[in-house]
Amino acid sequence: MRKKDIQIILLFLPIVTFLIACQGKKKSNLRSEDTEAKKEMQGIWVDDETESPLMRIKGDTIYYADSQTEPVYFKVIGDTLYTFGSDTATYKIEKRMMYTLCLHSVMGEQLKLHKSQDPEDIQAFTQKNSPLPVYKTQVKKDSVVVYKDKRYHAYTYINPSRMKVYCSSVSEDGFQVDNVYYDNIMHICVYDGAKLIYGSDIKKQMFQSLVPLEFLEKAVLSDMNFRRVGKDGFCYEATLQQPESYISSLIYLTISFEGKLSMKVVSSN
Repeated sequence: MRKKDIQIILLFLPIVTFLIACQGKKKSNLRSEDTEAKKEMQGIWVDDETESPLMRIKGDTIYYADSQTEPVYFKVIGDTLYTFGSDTATYKIEKRMMYTLCLHSVMGEQLKLHKSQDPEDIQAFTQKNSPLPVYKTQVKKDSVVVYKDKRYHAYTYINPSRMKVYCSSVSEDGFQVDNVYYDNIMHICVYDGAKLIYGSDIKKQMFQSLVPLEFLEKAVLSDMNFRRVGKDGFCYEATLQQPESYISSLIYLTISFEGKLSMKVVSSN
């Protein structure tokens, strides 16, 4: 390369670098968060049609009037509202003013909102976010069975836990939300008189080799029932259920007379 060519390249190199930097900055600005929009959207938003409080925006979080729905982090980028729950959802903003908001739901339907001026609307969001457990208190089931002239006691204890199970769904207003439920811990035990044959806590994680992981993560161990006693031992039936759906799986737990536990899936739908 000739000396003159090198000089020309060196002369234009800062200009090219500057243009590339400006282009990169322009693209970055297009994708940056609109913090001013977030500030203007603070407050309680009411559905134009029903006049019911729908959501409350405070800071960088959206709270829904349904106390079973988890609050969700959000951003406004360009003309789109992004929410970041278990999944990321986007809502096209058609119109946004200080007291007016018009956007499209995840199903594409138009949703018109206005900012509340009624102090009483805060009451829709003052309920403690308390996911509904399948059982609110411990439930005890006691079965007395006879096999070959011997009496046995088979117990089941259903204990609500603080382990959360999240289920994503679309609300009636077209928002993608995360509803949350409490899982349960089962305790089963079998006695021959005063002698303990078997006793243990049963959690849904014990079934991970029997059912698909995707199903298990969204399922609640919703029930446990003693079914029968026979030559193989004592049979319990566990129910794994996905909340808000008909998807479930039934699993038989068999306890032998020697206290050994075996499991198998008997039904999935």
